[in-house]
Amino acid sequence: MKPRNYPRTERHGAPAFFSRDVAAAQRFYLDLNPPRRQKLAVVCGGLEHCATHYAIHRANFPFYSIEYVARGSGELRLNKRVHVLQPGRVFSYGPGVPHDITGDPANPLVKYFVDFMGKDAARLLRSCGLPAGTVKQVFPPHALSPLFDELIQSGLSGGQGNAELCAKLLECLALKLARTNALLDETETLAFATYLRCRQYVEQHFLRLRTLEEVAVECHVNKAYLCRLFQSYEHQSPYQYLLRLKMNHAAECLQKPGALIKQAAQQVGFADPFHFSRVFRKVLGVSPSEFRNLR
Repeated sequence: MKPRNYPRTERHGAPAFFSRDVAAAQRFYLDLNPPRRQKLAVVCGGLEHCATHYAIHRANFPFYSIEYVARGSGELRLNKRVHVLQPGRVFSYGPGVPHDITGDPANPLVKYFVDFMGKDAARLLRSCGLPAGTVKQVFPPHALSPLFDELIQSGLSGGQGNAELCAKLLECLALKLARTNALLDETETLAFATYLRCRQYVEQHFLRLRTLEEVAVECHVNKAYLCRLFQSYEHQSPYQYLLRLKMNHAAECLQKPGALIKQAAQQVGFADPFHFSRVFRKVLGVSPSEFRNLR
């Protein structure tokens, strides 16, 4: 679908498909009618501080869109299902996808958005697990804010090549979303909460923890269930996550002048420096000696 001649509001000079129930906004506009041959084109985007009475009701929309809640709360009706909006919620829609968004007057929404089109637009949404008409939860809730901020600044900057830069930033956003999102149907809320609790525990105690069994026992979770949680939400096993935390800490130790490999190994709980070196190479792609020489 190629939009043509969309009306603009007189007051703000913004396309009429934007809600007027916005207290403040930072928006950018690129080409609202990009060539049909383009694979991916960002047309507009921004950050909206919604008014207390914010509401938008659309039976259709000319572009594909990703919206991301930074603060506040509200309600989303999408594909005849009602979803709670809260920080970290991200959702998509596009041509032929009706949607209704309302804010909570007591806790107004602050949300980012990016609208785009092109031959690869639908594929991009599918690639990050957010096909048009779906809702996800981002963890941590603020994870996408820096990329959206960069997208807005690039869109506002003008200059040669900024349309291409915005398209690349949109692709980066999709990659980040694929790594940080978790499907949150109501039946999965408890499982996600358990995953967050276990993940936080591993982050706090990774220097001491040595095995998957220890993690499961101390988190009071069955080992097989713990593995399923991490595969679903972290896309790796809990032991792989534990090792990466250890090896990143060891790498920081090896950056210090005069650091010894044996000392770095002991810092992260490895009594055998040779075993430590094998794990370090497997996780980071180079040996501790090679890494130390990169300084």
